[in-house]
Amino acid sequence: MPPAPAAAPHVSAFHHRDTGTWTYLVADPATRAAAIVDPVLDFDPRSGRTGLDSVAPLLERAAADGLRIDWLLETHAHADHLSAAHALRERLRAADGRAPRLAIGRRIGEVRRVFAPLFGLSDEEPAQQPAAFDHLFDDDEGFAVGALPARAIPVPGHTQDSLAYLIGDALFAGDSLFMPDSGTARCDFPGGDAAMLYQSIQRLYLLPEATRVFVCHDYGKDGREPACETTIGAQKQGNLHVRADTDEAGFVALREARDRTLAVPALILPSLQVNLRGGALPEPEANGVRYLKLPLDQL
Repeated sequence: MPPAPAAAPHVSAFHHRDTGTWTYLVADPATRAAAIVDPVLDFDPRSGRTGLDSVAPLLERAAADGLRIDWLLETHAHADHLSAAHALRERLRAADGRAPRLAIGRRIGEVRRVFAPLFGLSDEEPAQQPAAFDHLFDDDEGFAVGALPARAIPVPGHTQDSLAYLIGDALFAGDSLFMPDSGTARCDFPGGDAAMLYQSIQRLYLLPEATRVFVCHDYGKDGREPACETTIGAQKQGNLHVRADTDEAGFVALREARDRTLAVPALILPSLQVNLRGGALPEPEANGVRYLKLPLDQL
């Protein structure tokens, strides 16, 4: 007997045009339980203003569909946008007295130890930090969104802490695979490794070819509209950087050559300060104002 097809969550996608980020509302149609993957906090680097306007449509959709948000899932500590996970958790807690669990991979501790000295942060594990994460996933740890089986798949390479979430038949790939015409994510951050990303992608390519793949970023290559959904089969056949027949040495050479041409992400310094703490902004100082640090001559 062939294996039963994986259950299919309902996936709603929301694009944050300023950062090219996709946020997903993932719902179990049977139980109305839901997860949010990689929510984005609005941030204007010129004025320092933050906001939740970009996630308002997501919350409206969840309310209209009668969904109960059980999880806020981060694929990794992003360097190109600030996470809205902490603000969403507190807003949902205030609304109905219960808060979803904010989760990320356990290797966030390794990323924190790398970057904590840059910002003068404590090097404690993030689970010990106030207002950080409720749950740290072990590699391949199983969990559930309602009645949908889910798994946290380690995909290190872009960063040490990178996870992909497989929820039913839907894979939320984080910054491992982009849309096929855009390839893969950079691997030149501290702790990144192109050979490691290649091996991570090979694990994903073992999933059924019909597995739906939802990417974390898309920038509308060559003027097309931003896209978010593909399949494992389409990736294996046509990914710009790593098809089914691409060998590791060829991928590493291509990835490292491209990474040498890339600029530092515009929001890396504010993003990491916030995202290492689950999206929590720094505590106000004596004057009631919150501040982000800008370390000079370090990157």
